[in-house]
Amino acid sequence: MQIKSAEFVMSNSDVAKCPKDRLPEYAFIGRSNVGKSSLINMLMQRKSLAKTSGRPGKTQLINHFIINKQWYLVDLPGYGYARVSKKAKKTFQKFITQYFEKRQQLVLAFVLVDCRHEPQPIDLEFMQYLGENQIPFSIVFTKADKLKPKALERNIKAYEQKMLESWEIMPPYFITSSSSAMGRDELLQYIDQINTDLPSI
Repeated sequence: MQIKSAEFVMSNSDVAKCPKDRLPEYAFIGRSNVGKSSLINMLMQRKSLAKTSGRPGKTQLINHFIINKQWYLVDLPGYGYARVSKKAKKTFQKFITQYFEKRQQLVLAFVLVDCRHEPQPIDLEFMQYLGENQIPFSIVFTKADKLKPKALERNIKAYEQKMLESWEIMPPYFITSSSSAMGRDELLQYIDQINTDLPSI
């Protein structure tokens, strides 16, 4: 897939106010320090489409970007370590779950995971929540350039073993690096194939 256009459409915290058209949506979510904004910018080949910050937790709303006039990339608030008040964090969780449970245009969630760390309970719990609510998802391992190939392979295998304790099969996954663009073509091709296979609305 070639990215011909990537435009910001809207930010809000009310699922009812999300775009009304029926274009497919792909949501990107992960812990607050997983490198989500950098990944989105790398995928879209835009330096500042999604706002990056040295301070985790910058994304605090549902952000819609329309890609190639054909589908939406949805940038959701991170969960976990954001330096925000408990009240704000509860608000995040409420509209994040409302988005996943009510948004009919959602085709797939990409759950971002930092490949440098062992499986984190918060990520596993979130994926469990998606599974229980029958929300399709894939895993995107980020920051692959920070590890040597053998260490990367070992960490991915450990994650797979952990996932198979609860899941019958490992969900589709991608290994990415925002600095080297590793995984970009594979991820975009995956989205393109899903869009091609979707029934026309």
